[in-house]
Amino acid sequence: MKKLEKIGVQLYTVREYMQTETQIKETFQKLKQLGYDQVQTAGCAVPYDVFGALAADAGLEIVGTHDDFDMMCNDFAQAYGNHEHLHTKLMGTGGFGFGKTQNSKMYEEFAQKANAVGEKIAAKGGKFTYHNHSHEFVLLENGKTGMEILVEELNPETTSFVLDTYWVQNGGGDVRHWIEMLTGRIDILHLKDMKILADGTHAFAEVGSGNLYWDGILQAAQAAGVSYYVVEQDTCDGDPFDSLQKSSEYLHKNFM
Repeated sequence: MKKLEKIGVQLYTVREYMQTETQIKETFQKLKQLGYDQVQTAGCAVPYDVFGALAADAGLEIVGTHDDFDMMCNDFAQAYGNHEHLHTKLMGTGGFGFGKTQNSKMYEEFAQKANAVGEKIAAKGGKFTYHNHSHEFVLLENGKTGMEILVEELNPETTSFVLDTYWVQNGGGDVRHWIEMLTGRIDILHLKDMKILADGTHAFAEVGSGNLYWDGILQAAQAAGVSYYVVEQDTCDGDPFDSLQKSSEYLHKNFM
């Protein structure tokens, strides 16, 4: 397996420290010091041009977004303009369908909208990206999961997946199997570990501190052509920067 050249951070991990221009500047500087060279947005609390400039000043590349899907559908020019300020060609959503009664039609209709957005992005050299959670692995009335429908319905030429290792595992999927199945269709892989607590429940963990088999996952990811490796930890037991430091140290020691 080749060594990873760079790793990134999904900024949702440090969302509490991304509310003002000063906070964003300080956070970007800390992430760079912790060994991260790339970031993926989780919305922008300041104007996009300011956000993009702050990332560039810190030496961080914005490799993708979790942004406003409705704007992408209804005002693509504005949405694309926002992404131009971030200097990224990957326009994405953090997911959909949260808390809804699921059925196959909702996934099919979403895929139609996403494909329409994807065509517009592809015309400008980019792609639309979709980030999964665990609810896409619920078995629906047609005998398929939402994830299977998305794989079938999303256009692989104009869309791609931000596959999340924790949520695949949490949803009962095999992480390496899904990476292999989506060969050529994963632009960003979320490196997110899962630990088992004493009461049998699952919890987020620093990369290398949980139960996921990272040697196998990263080997499969390289074979599948993953472009970006982005650490995300939805909740941390303490300071999220301490958690990101642990993940960075583990990845640098073992895979970089």
